[in-house]
This record gives sequence, structure tokens and C-alpha cells, in this order.
Amino acid sequence: MKRICFLFVFLSPLLVFAQRQLKTIQADVLVIGGGVGGTAAAIQSARLGAKTILVEPTSMLGGMLTAAGVSCTDGNDQLPSGMWEEFRQALYKHYGKKRLNTGWVSNTNFEPKVGDSIFKAWAANEKNLKVYYGYEFESIQKTGSKVTGATLRKKDNSAALKIKANVVVDGTELGDVLAAAGAEYDLGMDDPAVSGEKEARQKNDIIQDLTWAAVLKDYGPGADKTIARPEGYDPKKFYCTCTDAPCDGKPWNGDKLKMLNYGKLPRSPGAKQDKYMLNWPPFGNDIYLNVVEMSSEVRVHSYELAKHHTLGFIYFMQTELGMRNIGLADDELDGGMALIPYNREGRRVKGVVRMTINHIKNPYDYTLYRTGIAVGDYPVDHHHARYPGKVPEIEFPPIPAYNIPMGTLIPAKIDGLIVCEKGISVSNIVNGTTRLQPVVLLTGQAAGVLAALVAVRPRKKETEVRQMGVRWVQESLLKAKAYLLPFTDVKPDHPYWEQIQKIGVTGILRGTGKPEGWANKMFFYPDSTVDINELENNILDYLPTYQKNGKELSDNSIHLTIGGSIKVLQSIYQSISYSYSRYPVVVDEVFRSGDFASIWSNIGLKDYKPERLIRRYEFCALLDSLLNPFMISHRLINTEGE
Repeated sequence: MKRICFLFVFLSPLLVFAQRQLKTIQADVLVIGGGVGGTAAAIQSARLGAKTILVEPTSMLGGMLTAAGVSCTDGNDQLPSGMWEEFRQALYKHYGKKRLNTGWVSNTNFEPKVGDSIFKAWAANEKNLKVYYGYEFESIQKTGSKVTGATLRKKDNSAALKIKANVVVDGTELGDVLAAAGAEYDLGMDDPAVSGEKEARQKNDIIQDLTWAAVLKDYGPGADKTIARPEGYDPKKFYCTCTDAPCDGKPWNGDKLKMLNYGKLPRSPGAKQDKYMLNWPPFGNDIYLNVVEMSSEVRVHSYELAKHHTLGFIYFMQTELGMRNIGLADDELDGGMALIPYNREGRRVKGVVRMTINHIKNPYDYTLYRTGIAVGDYPVDHHHARYPGKVPEIEFPPIPAYNIPMGTLIPAKIDGLIVCEKGISVSNIVNGTTRLQPVVLLTGQAAGVLAALVAVRPRKKETEVRQMGVRWVQESLLKAKAYLLPFTDVKPDHPYWEQIQKIGVTGILRGTGKPEGWANKMFFYPDSTVDINELENNILDYLPTYQKNGKELSDNSIHLTIGGSIKVLQSIYQSISYSYSRYPVVVDEVFRSGDFASIWSNIGLKDYKPERLIRRYEFCALLDSLLNPFMISHRLINTEGE
């Protein structure tokens, strides 16, 4: 009898597995994980004509922006790029622009359910996109080193999807797909000898604290929404919550309204009560849990500790701080508690390139800036206050606004796979800025472009992800008004924004970075004049066969005139025509006839006077219109920017 019982217990999971409904589907692109990056990737892929499937374990789209409850964004307020700006415009339509800076932590605050509704509306609008909710990743399908699909299952194992795809995108929070595919990755802090960063300290497995966020609501004077006292509750855990709070065991006496208003959310039209995001660092509801290498079942159990910690913080606010009228929002998430944790860090794939802090500090010392596919401006920000041991102290350097290379999305040794979310190929230090919501949205959008172009591109032979030309991806992103370089002073409504972006990633004219608090900058100075020596050195860096003109370009030999710019264009024309590619006959005719005044006028430029100093935006417009070094060079630029 005991033997029979043992066999029943042992075999019952296998019986369920055998009896579950299995559906096989074919797609061009499969995106696993409907977080910020995965959702953006799936929508963008579908927009480009790829038959796309998005699979998400929860009932919400948007990950950390929605299901994780972190609906106060960090960074990119002055970089209205691509899908990030599209998302903000949808929020403006719902709330009205001036209502989005309700909380002092951000200029873009919103209710999680509103963000979810926006992403779902976008998804529903795409005929090429099918979304499956309630399915979690189970296993990968491979042929040799190429990923060909994946199997996903319902949480109760009652049903499964076997999806075959030309390209798979890992949009999971912790990089589960890339690990299952056999891609190499890093986890934790880096060895400076490996990363090449002087700021790095030592190799270890320490990751950033995570947060189980919540949405609170003000139920009005006289209301008592005090939750049950959590088991093991200790108010001393939260005494150091604010900078003006004592940390020596004395009762907390900080500015409680300042803390609450940190994440104040705007009211939807008709709403009568205020809501607040509860994501308060460092001694609020941050907690250290490294569950990255654990199974999904063990993770669920461990996450209960994070939930319990957040409930303790809420109870502290309600009892110690007297905020009994502030309770869990009954119309958000899971009774006000997030559906998933806010994971700041997970696995980081070893990509065909690795972006380090050196590339951000001094972008023009390297060539990766030429391959940019997303932008960010937030400083490096790590959360380590809750780690139980000693964390190596890292001195984070001031940084300018930056771009992210395309090669960070592509695993070094695994084909058929693209990585987005927080699993891209960056150093541990850099993850402290690339992990923020707007940046992840933009890298996700770029992943969708890359996936679609590979999956549906007409081809006589198989095209792998790593073989896709950088310029083709960048050109598609520009059509979506997504920045390639973070020029703070040139917005997409500038008449020559696209031309400036294109010339910018050739490096022929460059930006000037400026670290500036919580919103770093890179200026292009479009209305300034062109420095001749700087220009010709930049051209030589890009086109080694270019012949310098020197003092022949201008009477003052410092700044370029319109007439001098024609000589520069002639030299570039000769260099490219001789060494790389023939131009169309119409371009040859312009240089033979010398009728540059007509070209100047045809592209919308004004005041053509050869002796006048040319402005930087004018030079970009003229260079792009005539010679298009951005696209001519697509044969030259690889993922290394070389």
C-alpha cells in the first residue's frame, strides 16, 4: 500500500504534465515577458509587419511601470524619444500635462492601471500581435546554437504553448530566457580587470536591492485603514527612512508628508481621492533578495519576504506616524500590492559588445556611439542599503547623457535571440542607469525593430541577428522618432532633427556632454558655427581617405563658411566615390555644375551666401542631402562601430 501511495505521489505531476493542453504556434517573432522592454519590443515588431506573439505571466502589460507599481519614472524628461514620448503623450491625453508632476520624485507620474490600459490599447491596435496572459517561461527550443522557439505554461500547468519563431526576444525581468538558451552572462559586481572600469571594485554576486512596491490611497479624515500587525514587525527597521530621521533607535520624526508626496500620483478625471506610489528608499520598502538563480517556485516563496517587509512599512506609517487614513488602494494592482517585484538587476548577457562606464564618460574615445539605438540621461544609481553584509564602496562618476550600442542586445555566441529589459550587455555599474523605465522602453523598442527586420527581411540565405546592418535598424528607429544620440537641445520638431541625428552617429559633427544632477545633458549647439579643424579631424576619423583642405576653407581659418563647406563636401564626395561607393548621376551632376544654391533652397535652407559662416544644422542638412554618409557607410559600420 505504501508503495502504491509513493508511486501516485511521484507520478501525479507527470500525469498532469501529460494531460495538459499543448498548443503549437508559428510566429515570426516571439517575445517572452510583457514588461517594459518586452511590451515595447512586441508592439514595435508588430508595427513593422512581423507576426509577433507576446507572452506575459501576469494580467498586466508594462512590468515595472505597471505590474510592479513603479509608476513614477526616472530620467529622460528632456529626451522625448520614440515610444517613451508616445507613452507620455498618451498620459497627457488622459490626465493633462500639468498634472503629471504631482510627486516630487518625477515629472511623469501616473496610476499603474492607466499605464496598463495604454499598453493594452496599443497591443490591441496591432493586427500582427497576439498577447497571451498567464503563461510563464518553461523551456527553450534550439537547433545547435540557434534559438528556434520556446515552451510556456500556465502557472497551474493546465495548458502550454509551444511557439516556434524566427527570432526570440528575452523580455523577462531577470534574464531567464538567455540563461536557458545557454548564453553567457554576468551577475553581480564586476572585476575591474575584466570590465576595464577603474570605478569597479571586485567580482561578487551582490545585486541591487529590490522593492515590492504598493499603491496607497487617502481615504479621508476619520478613516482607519490600519492593516493587521505583520508577524515579527519591528518599527526600528524603518527609523532611518528619511535623512531628517534619527537612526539611533529613537522614534522616527521625519517629514512624513514629504515622504508621502514623493510618489503622489495624479487623479484620473472624476477621481476624488489621492493615491501614492510606495517605493521609498533606502530604509523604507527596499529589501535585499538575490533570487536570480532560483526556480520560479522558490522565487515565489522568497518574494513573500519582500511583501511582508512592505506591509511592515505600511503598518509603521499607519501606527508610528499616525497615517491611519492612508491605506492600500482598493482599485490598483492586487488590492494595492504590486503583482511582481521591482527588480533593479538580474543577469546581464555577454553580448557582441559590452558597454562600460568608460563609453558613457568619454563616448568619442570609442566607436560604439556610432551604433546607438536608445538614449538615457539619468545618473548611475545603485540601491544597496539593505544588503546584510559589507558592500564594496563604488564612487560613481558624473556622466553626460548617453546612447546605448546595438550590440548590447545581441548575445555573443547564441543565434536567434535578442535581449532587452535589464539583461542587456552592460557592466554592473552601467546597469545603474540603463535599468530605468524610459531607457528600458527604448531599448525594448530597438529590440523590436531588430527582431522584425531579421524575421521578415526578404533573404536568399538565412540572416542571423548579428548580421543585421546597424544602419538599417537606426533608420527604422529614426522613422519612429527615436533618438540615436541624446542631443538635449535638438528636439524631434526641429526641421532637421533627423539629419542631425544621422550626421551625429557618423561623428562628423559631435555633441558636447555635460553632467548635470538628475538630468544629464549632451548639447549639439545646432545654431553655432562649425570649427574647421574639429570638423576635418572628425571626417578623417570616419573616412581615412579624406583629403584635408585646411586654410582654403575660410578667410579666418577657424570657422567654416558656406563656400568652404562646399569644398569639404567635394572632398568627402571624392573620398567616398573613389574608395567605397558610386553616387547616383544626379549627385555627380551637382558637383559638375556647382549649382549648390538650388540644393540649398530645395532642402529648405535660407540665406545662401558663400561668404557667410555656416551653422551646424545647415551643414548637417547639406551633407545629408547630397552625400548621405550615414547610409553610404552601412557597409562599413558593424556592431563595434567600425
